[in-house]
Amino acid sequence: MADHLEASVTLPSEPASVSAARTYVLSTLAEWGLAPTTDAAETVRLIVSELATNAVQHTFGQSPTFTVDIELDRDEQLRIGVTDSHPRFPKRLPAAVQQDNGRGMVIIRWLAAESGGRLRVRPTGEGGKTVSIELPWTVPAEPVTAAGQQEP
Repeated sequence: MADHLEASVTLPSEPASVSAARTYVLSTLAEWGLAPTTDAAETVRLIVSELATNAVQHTFGQSPTFTVDIELDRDEQLRIGVTDSHPRFPKRLPAAVQQDNGRGMVIIRWLAAESGGRLRVRPTGEGGKTVSIELPWTVPAEPVTAAGQQEP
């Protein structure tokens, strides 16, 4: 497999894009060898859902789109980042706050740590931010063909 693979998609900041982001990431990772029925795929599915939901809900209409970037380096590390143009960084809520929402970053951070990875938030040069996760890649490096079967 290549030393570096990357893919990217830009989607409108609307609720339907959360599902589109999930589908895009999981289908790309399936092409790179991650079976969709694995625990790792389920972890990625939840992380992408939370990242994309945050990009849609917490930019308050000030980011008309968000971009999902996927990078795989040397079959060792997977990075998934979601970039929006809203300047406000995510805030940690106190544990005592009883709300129905606002726990996405806690979930993402916990899932990343549980998988041996980490969460990062960085400003962009354009005044927005990228929230990304970095996870160890534990998938054998065997590309998947269009028919869904691994190449020898």
